[in-house]
Amino acid sequence: MRAVIQRVSKASVTIDGKVHSQIGNGLLVLMGIEDADTLDDIQWLSSKIVNLRIFDDADGVMNESVKAINGDIILVSQFTLHASTRKGNRPSYIKASKPDVAVPLYEKMIQQLSIDLGKKVGTGEFGADMKVELLNDGPVTIVIDTKNKE
Repeated sequence: MRAVIQRVSKASVTIDGKVHSQIGNGLLVLMGIEDADTLDDIQWLSSKIVNLRIFDDADGVMNESVKAINGDIILVSQFTLHASTRKGNRPSYIKASKPDVAVPLYEKMIQQLSIDLGKKVGTGEFGADMKVELLNDGPVTIVIDTKNKE
């Protein structure tokens, strides 16, 4: 799994002109799934996301997690995170999982994040044309790949 984690002051996902999810202070997480991903990847990544100390403490030092500040999370599936740009100018998405593999893993990640965060997680809609808006706070953007554990 690959995740782009953005600390936000606010974020929303709109589908067909209607707001599907909306948060204030928290994290917008874009996640790409590949066939090699497992439940271990979900558990590791979810724990990492909710415990990343990327929010300011009272002294203005990034020392608090989204869980510690009682922030919110929106998780959006994004297959383009597995784009390969090695050959030519048209990206290949061959590593990105097809829906029969990706949808159950995406749904399990939503459940795991909700458990680890202790509250409901906002989402996009798998396969939908979404309009994602965010106000990146910092800016703080972290990229994590579960295969590299970084």
